[in-house]
Amino acid sequence: MRQTTGGDAFFLYTDKQSRHQHISMLYVYDQSGVKDGPVRFKQILDFVRSRLGSSPVYRQRLVNVPLNLDYPYWINDPDFDLEFHVRHIALPKPGDWRQLCIQVSRLHSRPLDMSRPVWEMYVIEGLDNVEFLPKGSFAIMTKVHHVAIDGVAAAEMTMGLHDLEPYPEAERRTVRWRPEAEPHPAQLLLKAGLNNATRAQRTGLTIASKLRNSLRREKQVSEAGHDGAELAPFTRFNKEISPHRVWDAARFSLEDFKRIKSVVPGATINDVVLTVCGGAMSCYLDSKYETPDLSLTAMVPVSVRAADEKGTGGNKVHLARTSMQTLERDPLARLAAVSREMQHLKKLNAVGARELVEMQEQLPAPTLLLAGRAIAAATGPGRAFRAKHNMVVTNVPGPQQPLYFCGARLMMFTGLAVISDNMGISHAVTSYDGGLVIAPLSDRSMMPDPAFYIECMQRAFDELKQAAARQTTAVGKKTSGRSRRKPSSKAQAKTRSPRKKAN
Repeated sequence: MRQTTGGDAFFLYTDKQSRHQHISMLYVYDQSGVKDGPVRFKQILDFVRSRLGSSPVYRQRLVNVPLNLDYPYWINDPDFDLEFHVRHIALPKPGDWRQLCIQVSRLHSRPLDMSRPVWEMYVIEGLDNVEFLPKGSFAIMTKVHHVAIDGVAAAEMTMGLHDLEPYPEAERRTVRWRPEAEPHPAQLLLKAGLNNATRAQRTGLTIASKLRNSLRREKQVSEAGHDGAELAPFTRFNKEISPHRVWDAARFSLEDFKRIKSVVPGATINDVVLTVCGGAMSCYLDSKYETPDLSLTAMVPVSVRAADEKGTGGNKVHLARTSMQTLERDPLARLAAVSREMQHLKKLNAVGARELVEMQEQLPAPTLLLAGRAIAAATGPGRAFRAKHNMVVTNVPGPQQPLYFCGARLMMFTGLAVISDNMGISHAVTSYDGGLVIAPLSDRSMMPDPAFYIECMQRAFDELKQAAARQTTAVGKKTSGRSRRKPSSKAQAKTRSPRKKAN
């Protein structure tokens, strides 16, 4: 039996009907190279069963403490049923990309059954008319509640579910697992009393110390002009969300992003992603005659997971706020400004981010429960800290070598992040095997035309790529011009034709 942390439990406490706090991953496979014909559903069940030991998330369920007097516990589910979690569906003909996006959006909109292990997997076949996939391809969508994992843990689950070759000779080591009986409520209440007494004793000094450090850094941020006191510009995405979602994804070459970042000294791939997302949102709002007067802002989750916390699941994330610099319409100048902003934020948050996460975990469960419910109930552009953000951009780098599932090659994978009231759009960014995918998730009433937003994103990327190419060409010409300078007078003298000798 293992207890959740305060940071994990917070995702439970902020859950509500229109905002289910789960994240999803979508994997798309080419099975043309699979031995003995197409992959069968029974093979997938057996394959997943063999990988259950790769993460504790698969077979653990939550047990709540009576009256929520303490954080919930994870136990190995004594009634675990794999076939409840793995489902099989198919797209209607013709099975194109738009139908897949609609199906994924619907599946993501539905809540998880929190009385069981908090994940589901959908095998989706019938992808016969997706232009970048061979006929007969299939997809797998996984949903996991945020209480169990963050983006980094989701990437670890991805690696645990796949092989580095189609048919590896060595079998994976079996992890020993045994079910646990659900603890008696009296036992949980006793633990809650002991935990709360211990936590109350150490919370005061711990939080006081960390709060002083946090306030000191907050002063540094304020003096540097990064306090974020002003609200983000109000857009159509800064409203209360409905239970309905729309999702799409834009595919790019990772090499293009590397070339673009090399044009601006110090820029990162994530800076390029932020610049593209800012340009896409500006394009989209311009088309609706809703151009904001202030620069758009983004919430950027930053992992603070230590090396010894790998494979443990849970959430170790600090939320940073950055300007998208969208008032600057020149794409390269905007990239440079975003890069400077992110470098400054990294310096300020290098130490404090971990402390803020740990400080949240020291709070008593009833206090965090009340805070979570207050945030969940808050509506309107000025009722919560989310009013300072226009969007979420979360980047989880993936492996750069091919992965395989039941012998089928993984062609792309991407994600669906969380949206909330006053922040009705998020961008899940993944990179894999030379590709990079930006996948926006939004509310159906806020973004009725997700395919058009993907066009805006492609347009923003093309503008940035062309500007970077022009800059590279201009620098190349200057360098070439310097190499072709006129030779000095001494060099000219040496190259003159020799005089004729006198007779």
